[in-house]
Amino acid sequence: MRLFVPATLAMLETLLDSGEMPVRSGTAFAATPALVESYAEGDTEEIEHVAYLEAARASLRLLGGEIDSGAVHDTHPYRRVVVSVDVPDADAQPRPDLDTAVVRLSRGTVAMEEIAAVHVDLAGAADAVEAAVEAVDRADLGDEDAELTVGDALDIDLAWYDAGELPFLLSLL
Repeated sequence: MRLFVPATLAMLETLLDSGEMPVRSGTAFAATPALVESYAEGDTEEIEHVAYLEAARASLRLLGGEIDSGAVHDTHPYRRVVVSVDVPDADAQPRPDLDTAVVRLSRGTVAMEEIAAVHVDLAGAADAVEAAVEAVDRADLGDEDAELTVGDALDIDLAWYDAGELPFLLSLL
């Protein structure tokens, strides 16, 4: 199953150091049966893109947590990260009670060899991401202006990198 794991640059550094990346609360996003069922049309790629965007939104929350705790990446605090991983179907359980795209990974980490791609904001997105990090909680509570701010960040495409490029990506940022 293809999962989209919300992450941060600090989490990618952990992946490079240890060969495994933590998956916060075991939460990832995927084209679950409930998500597929909620769309009248659309191919697998389009539905996976919806799950990917949910992971990008969740990355905003992770960044906010790192900023609050002082654990944010020193040089690039406002870059969303989504890691695409392929895991056996048995390792991910859909959680439609949380949302249609949410899955729970049965373990707390993903390994380097499971990574299909890494998606990271480019430098030009930093201001929009910073504003979205500050607004995401208000957006979740129904604040329409905050939702527009978060939407502005989500409209910015993350850059795609092959898993093999990860060591170079982090050194070139």
